[in-house]
Amino acid sequence: MTPSATGTADGLWWEAHDGPSPDAAAVILSAGLGGSAAFWGPQMAALTARFRVILYDHRGTGRSVRALTEPHTVQAMADDIVTVLDAVGVARAHLVGHAAGGNAGLALALSHPDRLDRLVVVNGWSRPDPHIARCFAARLRLLAAGGAQAYVEAQPLFLYPPDWISANSARIDAEGAHHVAAFPPQAVMRARIQALLDFDIDDRLGEITGPVLVSASADDMLVPPLCARRLAQRLPNATLDVAPWGGHAFTVTAAETFNATVVPFLEGD
Repeated sequence: MTPSATGTADGLWWEAHDGPSPDAAAVILSAGLGGSAAFWGPQMAALTARFRVILYDHRGTGRSVRALTEPHTVQAMADDIVTVLDAVGVARAHLVGHAAGGNAGLALALSHPDRLDRLVVVNGWSRPDPHIARCFAARLRLLAAGGAQAYVEAQPLFLYPPDWISANSARIDAEGAHHVAAFPPQAVMRARIQALLDFDIDDRLGEITGPVLVSASADDMLVPPLCARRLAQRLPNATLDVAPWGGHAFTVTAAETFNATVVPFLEGD
């Protein structure tokens, strides 16, 4: 899908896609740990039919600058979202964020509530979790011992259900080669993971009063659904939706189901 505009802002690569009309509401999409705008490919047709869509590569990943802000935190990721919105000329937008991007959306709701309309947090969390920490520890050991190749080869095990991996092995291999070639420096990946492990806004969830869709998958290998349930219980204006299948990346494996839930929420239905 060809964007209507592209650019960089403070090293952050972004692209904008026009909606069905000049006054269409804007939605900014923020990916997970991989950070790539391409993650949202399965959502683009459904979203651009109704909204102006803004994509960007996280700092340290993709086409964005490799150097991270110091210290690198989830709040810094939220500040980067403001930078992109400013660059595109959008004062207020919906945000759909996956894992790291969802956590950044929660941080944005606290620090810049005036810039945020509706928020969708996909497989996010509000405080450190032992299971997430174990998964990241294993991934970091793989990275240290085997480099990007070992890390990328193991990544599908954390992202997708087993039957989907079996049915899509050739696709995973092809995408894996691209991911290895584009892999950020190890120090960048370690810093991004540490920022996620340090993220804790649990005692401030009551301050986020805007509408939030808390979206999760029941078979997520990386982020336990209990994290989503906690968010939904403690956010004042939350809706919980737990897909029965799809893994951590169910926006890819069960895209139609995900899109059918997210679009009506963003439209206010």
